[in-house]
Amino acid sequence: MRVRWTVWLVAAGIAVAAPSGTIPRAADGRPSLSGVWDIPYVPDMSKTGRPSPGGTPAQIGPGALPFTAWGAQDFKDYNPEKFDYTGHCLPMGWTRQMNTPMPLEIMQEPNRIAILFEAWQTFKVIPTDGRDHPKNVDDTWMGNSVGHWEGDTLVIDTIGFNEKTRLDTIGHPHSSQLHVVERLTRTDSTHMAYEVTVTDPKAYTEPFTNQRIFTLKPDWELMEYSCEENNKEVTEGHIK
Repeated sequence: MRVRWTVWLVAAGIAVAAPSGTIPRAADGRPSLSGVWDIPYVPDMSKTGRPSPGGTPAQIGPGALPFTAWGAQDFKDYNPEKFDYTGHCLPMGWTRQMNTPMPLEIMQEPNRIAILFEAWQTFKVIPTDGRDHPKNVDDTWMGNSVGHWEGDTLVIDTIGFNEKTRLDTIGHPHSSQLHVVERLTRTDSTHMAYEVTVTDPKAYTEPFTNQRIFTLKPDWELMEYSCEENNKEVTEGHIK
């Protein structure tokens, strides 16, 4: 049985074995991001995440998020007891998926990255072959992602979100103008730095950035997750 509290990050492709402290690399020379990663639980992107025993908290800027008038009112009006979309097992959305306390697995190929999430048993395939977003992007729960490498850092650019999700568990809002840029940098044999920058001119007056560390767990495997099974949030009426 896997026992955890919360927190941290790592990646994919067949990696060359590396001594402790060095960065494993795939056959194409890129840092290997493949593997199962323990990631920080960040229920509130305006605060630091809770660390696992011996871990380091997720670091973000101090204070409340820079709301616009629309964003502040939407956050004030949000009441998950009236309707919590995740309680009804609908998709969490891209940023909230990355904020869960459950691990993810990265599978890396030369021209694409696949991220598999234990939470909700969802996945995202991100092309890294140089393509841009389509000219007409349909708004979806997880958005449209493309990736590219900047040196040893994988950059994931995501747009095309619907307005049915929240950034995090506490319910920070976003609009369909949401633009998310993530940077994943393997720092040694067992850790990866993760930085996410959120831009949404309808909800926030300026972009904000959240930084975390993921920890590689070579002996972990993703577990089965069924949101619908024994869902007391619905069957016992915790949410309307």
